[in-house]
Parts: sequence; C-alpha cells; structure tokens
Amino acid sequence: MKSLTVRVMAAAEEELAIETVVLAFAADPMARWTWPLAHQYLAAMPRMIRAFGSSAFSNGSAFCTDGYAGTALWLPPGVHSDDGGLGAVLESTVARSLTPETTAVFEQMATYHPTEPHWYLPLIGVDPAHQGEGHGDALMEYALARCDRDHVPAYLESSNPRNIPFYRRYGFEPLGAIQAGSSPKLVPMLRRPR
Repeated sequence: MKSLTVRVMAAAEEELAIETVVLAFAADPMARWTWPLAHQYLAAMPRMIRAFGSSAFSNGSAFCTDGYAGTALWLPPGVHSDDGGLGAVLESTVARSLTPETTAVFEQMATYHPTEPHWYLPLIGVDPAHQGEGHGDALMEYALARCDRDHVPAYLESSNPRNIPFYRRYGFEPLGAIQAGSSPKLVPMLRRPR
C-alpha cells in the first residue's frame, strides 16, 4: 500500500470535505435514522456537517488525504461546534415524531463530553470507493500525533458500531452508551495522550 499524504485543508475546500463526509455517512445508522429517506439525508447532512465541524477550517484542524478520499474535521481545545446551527438543522429537518429522541441524544452527548481541554473529532469519513486503502488510518495517526505531542486527550462519539474496533486500535475507550427511544446507539470514546 502506498504512503498517503495528510494535509491541512483551506477554508475554500470546505465543500470538498463535506462531499466526502456525506458519501462516507450514507449508510451510517444514526444519520439514516435521523433522515431515513435519501432526499432528506442529502438535503440535511451537508448542513449538519457544517454545524458540527466547520470550526475546523478556521482553526487549521480540517485534514484530508490525497484526492479528498478521506476527511477529518477536528476541533482543538476550546473550539466548539455551532450549537445554534445544529439546533436549526435538527428543528428544520427532523420529523416531529423524532424530535424528543434527537433532543435526548444531544443532551446525553453533552453529559459525556469532557470538561478538560481536549481535541474533539465530530466527523471523520472516507469515500466508500476508497475505504480499506488506509485513509482513515493516515488521518487518525496525523491528528493523534498532535494530541500526544500536546499531552491532550481526544474524544469522539462513534455513530456506527462497525467503527469501534478501528477507534479502539488507536487507544479510544468506550465511556458508555448514548441512546434514546428508537435511536441507534452512539458510543462516546476517550483516548488519553501517550
């Protein structure tokens, strides 16, 4: 397997990152529970990605591999997702019948989020046409090297049980489970610096 290059993305590349993540999450249990129909998902997911991870672009912590095959949007210590934007996306796109459950999921997410300084990974994705080629590994190694250098923990919520072994391989440990009503399970995971 050839060596992959990871680099910081410029703000002008935000749409390319969003496109990769939209493809990567097309079969994600939580995303598709939230927006079960293709047209709902395709309309809402780009907005959700912007609200969750756009701060990475202004903080130099949006990373990609060659050809945008893989993208990771990390938020450094003290940088947060756009909570107002997240609320607006959910309010305008989620079926009313799911609103109490999505609200409960986000409330539970807040209880697990570390209060100490940490790097947060709201979104990482690899274009399905390039999965299994090492893009996720390259992205994770690149970001975690900085966490270790700065002696800062890393935190994420896994929305797909298939990804938990991948995260565990990099030292992330489950902290519990987040689930409300009919929602799939999210697994909050924390990695201490090495």
